[in-house]
Amino acid sequence: MNLSKKQAVFENEVLTRFELFNSLFMTLPFYQVKHTGTLLPFFTSHCERGVAAKLDPEAIIESFFGQYEQYVREADRIDLLFRIIQYIERQVVLFDAVEDAAFKKTGRSDEAGLLDSVFTQTENNKELRHKLVSKLRDFSLRLVLTAHPTQFYPGPVLAIITDLTEALKKNDINNIHLLLQQLGKTPFMMKSKPTPVDEAISLAWFLEKVFYPVASAIQSKIDDEFDLPADENRQLVELGFWPGGDRDGNPNVTVESTKRVALLLRTILFRCYYRDFRILKRRITFKGVEKYMDILQDRFYENSFNPSETPENEKAVITHNLKEIKRVLRDYHDGLFVELVDDLLRKVKTFGCFFATLDIRQDSSVIRQTHAYIREKYADKTGIVGDFEQLDETAKQRAFTFKSCDLPYEEDAHPLVADTLSVIRLIKDIQRSGGERAAQRFIISNCQQASDILELMELFLWSGWQTESLCIDFVPLFETVDDLTRAANVMEALYTHPHYKAHLAQRGNKQTIMLGFSDSTKDGGYLMANWSIYKAKVELTAMARQYDVDLVFFDGRGGPPARGGGKTQRFYASMGKEIANDHIQLTIQGQTISSQYGSWDTAYYNIEQLLHAGLTSHIGQKDGDTLSAEKKKLIDDMAHISHEQFLSLRHNPLFLKYLEKFSPLKFLSQINISSRPVKRNSDKELRLEDLRAISFVTAWSQLKQNIPGFFGVGSALQWAEKQGKWEQVKELYETSGMFKTIVDNCMMSMSKSNFDLTSYIQADETFGDFWVKMRDEYERTKSYVLKLSGSKVLMENYPVERESIAIREKIVLPLLIIQHYAIRQLQTNKLSEKDQEVFSKLVTRTVYGVVNAGRNLA
Repeated sequence: MNLSKKQAVFENEVLTRFELFNSLFMTLPFYQVKHTGTLLPFFTSHCERGVAAKLDPEAIIESFFGQYEQYVREADRIDLLFRIIQYIERQVVLFDAVEDAAFKKTGRSDEAGLLDSVFTQTENNKELRHKLVSKLRDFSLRLVLTAHPTQFYPGPVLAIITDLTEALKKNDINNIHLLLQQLGKTPFMMKSKPTPVDEAISLAWFLEKVFYPVASAIQSKIDDEFDLPADENRQLVELGFWPGGDRDGNPNVTVESTKRVALLLRTILFRCYYRDFRILKRRITFKGVEKYMDILQDRFYENSFNPSETPENEKAVITHNLKEIKRVLRDYHDGLFVELVDDLLRKVKTFGCFFATLDIRQDSSVIRQTHAYIREKYADKTGIVGDFEQLDETAKQRAFTFKSCDLPYEEDAHPLVADTLSVIRLIKDIQRSGGERAAQRFIISNCQQASDILELMELFLWSGWQTESLCIDFVPLFETVDDLTRAANVMEALYTHPHYKAHLAQRGNKQTIMLGFSDSTKDGGYLMANWSIYKAKVELTAMARQYDVDLVFFDGRGGPPARGGGKTQRFYASMGKEIANDHIQLTIQGQTISSQYGSWDTAYYNIEQLLHAGLTSHIGQKDGDTLSAEKKKLIDDMAHISHEQFLSLRHNPLFLKYLEKFSPLKFLSQINISSRPVKRNSDKELRLEDLRAISFVTAWSQLKQNIPGFFGVGSALQWAEKQGKWEQVKELYETSGMFKTIVDNCMMSMSKSNFDLTSYIQADETFGDFWVKMRDEYERTKSYVLKLSGSKVLMENYPVERESIAIREKIVLPLLIIQHYAIRQLQTNKLSEKDQEVFSKLVTRTVYGVVNAGRNLA
């Protein structure tokens, strides 16, 4: 489908239908909806003209009320602003639903090949076919749902979006009308912050409604293509889960919440099994299967509706009885309905008795604190003597004794110490009830040295685990630019440590390493972050190959390009020979979960994209994907120029002050979307290093400046041109999928920027020059990326996405004007306490709609 045809289809299937159903929404029999809907087009046009004229938010808002004073009494002005926010929130939901309903028609699926293209490519080529089958034996994709606080839709609204999308697909006008009425009356705000268990319940909705059927359907497609038995295939799509397990910087995650989430996942899974079993039971009514069906009925029902606090692993029992039913059907009933049994068998093999692997994560500082507590309390039993803390890193690695013993903590232990030791013991119980894969990974964030991993390994041995049965993968997380630089040396120290080497051999010589994008972007800027991660992957792969280790990269990617998101699959498709790519593992965060995996169609498409990327990078790597030394040097030089530019901005004393003054940063903690604090050390003064990357990126996106997604790129490209290296950069863009994706994702960030919105700041005595510096880098970057890509407009080669972004930005412009107006009113210090509360609510309410509309802004 050519670009112009794609645009035409999008306008027809999305824009026209959105306008049609938005008109229907305006006619709902609620006065507030109708009155607000009548005024909103005038308000939107007024905001657009005001921004184009570079007016400040007060001038825009006050001139609107002056122009339409006959329609809005002065006493009702703030109320109207709240109603505009509520109306636009629902417009965003409607646009989401219309766009998702048209997903198959808008031409996105032909942007890159799916699995069918891989199968076709290898169909008549035996060598390639063999290579693909071999790859499938080793390859896996793991999607890990995280609890990061950018999932702004409450459960009831998600359900409405799902139902509305299905009604729109069928053009069921009556149902659409009813759902729009429901949407008009359903609250979008949560009255209190969710607990980690609440977050788990919210995300489990996606496991149950989307991932459960989609993962099975994709596995079935692979099995059918290669004629693999459903009960003997290797699992291709795996799921991971962080709510309830990720305690890094979140004191609300406790051992009790971890236990409850593990049980919750198991119970929800068995209810999925029970629903499928009821269908199977209605069809398989033949002789010879009764006793097997009775056993399954009992197992599925009891685990669904009368779950035990200490359940047993039922996978073997379920699998055995399903296989026996399958045998009876084949031997005595002509294989009738055997495909239903295969479907359930496939799901049991995929999800076992746990649904998704519950990852445990904690910061290295807490691990050190916990190790010190046990070491000092039980000096006579641990065998570690002397002042351990004063030892250098090499001496620490030699000092570990790795004695297996059972050393409990006492009431005087710090809460974080008690939680760490308790969850180490709990993991054994979770594995007992769900199997090893139920909880097999402990991730150490801020990992800086090999002893961080070794201390955690020793804590397991001090908590009742035995060396020979330590079925845990210890996963270091490297994130800052400095940590990424040291990562290979840290891993070499582990690979050569006798006890860790023995443990790794016991785990099949497979090592998972997590690389985080969010903090590296905050730390080093967009280009340096991406390049640092790429270099780290090359170095870590070389180190793993040297020691014959099967390396798995687990990428901590967020929603926007500034946190590693964007066209994620293109990164995996462009990994050259120097980077291990046998397994793809990545986090799915925030509103990316609902936007990319919120429906069957979108989830199937995005999972296929990732699988396609992983498989094609193996069977058909492009020459340009493995960078030459010359190209590496070019990117490295540009990354350092970009880094210098970003640091000059970040180290400016106005940097954080600017964010605090003009963005809703300090209001994010008032939003009831997450159990996790906005920043670490929440009781202390704000420091950049404590500020969570999500809050950092969200603040910039609300300003429509998206600094972490582009700043420094223009300066780097300008440097290359001045050095006479422009033709080399162009060749790099045309031949390296990795570099092209970095640039294309940068353009996506810039497409969601609008410096006109804040142009009034350039007149500010304190911050004017600071704003101009950012605006100039934006214009420089825009000029150079357009020149590099041969485009006239940003994202020219992605017309559907470009058009979608433009419409969404138009929808939320009034929210941004209201937000900035409210922030400036709060800074006048002229408001009463009551008015301060009102304007604070205006700010927080606008954040929801802006982030939801952006789909990958936070």
